[in-house]
Amino acid sequence: MSKIWVKKPMSAYEADIKKSELKRVLGKWSLTAIGIGAIIGGGIFVLTGTGAYYNAGPALALSFVIAGIACVFAALCYAEFASILPVEGSAYAYAYGTVGEIFAWIIGWGLILEYAMGSMTVAVSWSGYFGKLLKMFGLHLPTWLTTDPQTYWAAGNSGFSMNLPAFLIVLFVISILVRGTKGAAKANNFIVMLKVSAIIFVIIAGIFFINTDNWVPFIPEATTITENGVSHSAYGIGGVVAGASAIFFAYVGFDAVSTQAGEAINPKKDVPFAIIASLIICTLLYILVSLVLTGMMHYTDFNPLGKYPDAIKAPVAYAFDIAGQAWAGYIITIAATVGLISVLMVMIMGQSRIFLGMSKDGLIPATFSKVNPKTGVPTKNLIILGILISVVASLTPINDLAHMTSFGTLFAFTMVCVAVWVLRVKEPNLQRNFKVPALPLIACLGILINVYLIFNLSREAKMYSFAWLIIGFIIYFLYSKRNSKLQNGGYGETFKAEQEPLEKPDLNL
Repeated sequence: MSKIWVKKPMSAYEADIKKSELKRVLGKWSLTAIGIGAIIGGGIFVLTGTGAYYNAGPALALSFVIAGIACVFAALCYAEFASILPVEGSAYAYAYGTVGEIFAWIIGWGLILEYAMGSMTVAVSWSGYFGKLLKMFGLHLPTWLTTDPQTYWAAGNSGFSMNLPAFLIVLFVISILVRGTKGAAKANNFIVMLKVSAIIFVIIAGIFFINTDNWVPFIPEATTITENGVSHSAYGIGGVVAGASAIFFAYVGFDAVSTQAGEAINPKKDVPFAIIASLIICTLLYILVSLVLTGMMHYTDFNPLGKYPDAIKAPVAYAFDIAGQAWAGYIITIAATVGLISVLMVMIMGQSRIFLGMSKDGLIPATFSKVNPKTGVPTKNLIILGILISVVASLTPINDLAHMTSFGTLFAFTMVCVAVWVLRVKEPNLQRNFKVPALPLIACLGILINVYLIFNLSREAKMYSFAWLIIGFIIYFLYSKRNSKLQNGGYGETFKAEQEPLEKPDLNL
C-alpha cells in the first residue's frame, strides 16, 4: 500500500521537459490570451443567467467577488508551481512530484471531470447562442434538435431529442485543434480580442438601460426552487455563497494556462505572468457584467420554464432584447457565438494535455500520449475526447454539467494549495522564479475557502462528484497502479532517458 504514495522525482520532470515532443510556440501574451479565452465565455455568456436565477439574484456580483478571491489564493500557488515545473498536466503533475501518486491520480481524475464537464457546458451554451443567431435571420431549428432529452421531456414532449448544435461544435473545434497549437493559438487570440471588445461594449451600452428596481432587494430573501422534481435552496447569504460555488468553473481559464506549459517558449516566467494577469482582468469584467445584466433584466426572468425559456442559455443577448435594443443583441449574439468557440477550444486543449501527462506516466492508456510529429499535438487523444464530449453535451442539461465542473475545479485548487506548501517545506532550495508571499497564510486561506465552497455545491453535484471519485479509485487500483511506469521502475515517458545526464559532457574540453 505504501507504494501509492511514491513521488515522481524532479529529475524525471527535467527529463520530460528535455524530451517533450510538444512544440514550444506560445509566448507571454498568447498564454494570457489562452487564460482569458477560457475564462471569458463560460461565466459571462453562460453562468450569469444560471447563477442569478438559481442562486444569488442581483447579488451575483458578490458571488463573483467571493469566487475571485478564492481563485487569487489558488492562482498564486499555481504560479509558483508553474515556475518550478513547466510541464503539461497542471495540478496533476504538481501533485505527482510532491504528495505522491495516489493524490496525483485523484487530482487528475478530478481535472478530467472539470475540463470535460466544462467543455460540455460551454458547448450547450454555444448551442443556445447559435439558435438565437439563426432566429435573427429567420431560421428556426426544431426543439427536438436543440434540447437534451431530460429538458425536452420535462416540458411535456415525447420522442427522440438531442442538442445537435452542441454535438457539432465540439467536432468543429477538434478539427481545428488537430492541426497544431500555433494555428489554434492564433485563432484564439483573434477571438479573444473580439469577445473582450464585445464585453466592454456590453458594460458601456448596458449602463444606459439599467433599471435599479431590478436590484431591489440586492440579496433576495432565501427560498426554495423546484424544477424537474428536484428542490434546492436559493438566495439569501447562503445563495450568494452557493452562487460562488456554482460559477467557480468560470475561472478555470488560469488553470488552462498551466496545462499549456509544455508548449510555452519561456514557461518559468511567462506562465506565472499569464495566470495572474488573466485572472485579474477577467474578475473585473465578471463583476461589471453581472451588475449590468441583473440591472437590465430581473433575475426571475431567467427561469427556463418561464416567460423567456431561452434566456438562461443566452442571458446577455436576451437582456438587450428585453430592453428593446435588438440591434445590440445582434452584436452580442455574434460575439458570444464566436467567442464561446475559443472557450471550448482552450478547455478541450487543456483536457488533452492532462490526458497526455497522465498517459506518459502510465496511469491511463498509452494512446493518449502519442504526439503527431508533424503537428506536434496528441491527435488520437483529441479525437477520442471530441467524440465523448460531443455525445454527452448533446444529451445532458446545462445546470447539472456546470455544478459538476465546479467540484472538479475546487478540488484541484485545494490540492494545489496543499502541494505547493508541502514542496516549499520538503524542497526549499529548488529554483523558484516566482514565490508565493506569506505562503502558509495564502495556502491555508486557499484550502479553507475552496473546501467551504465544495460543501456549498448542490446536493446532486456532490453526489455525482463523489460517485465520480469512487469510480476513479476503482480504476486506479484495477488499472493505473498496475501500469504506472513509476511503480514499475520508470519515471514517465522518458523513464529510460532520465537515467542519463540531461546534458552530455563535452569530451573535447
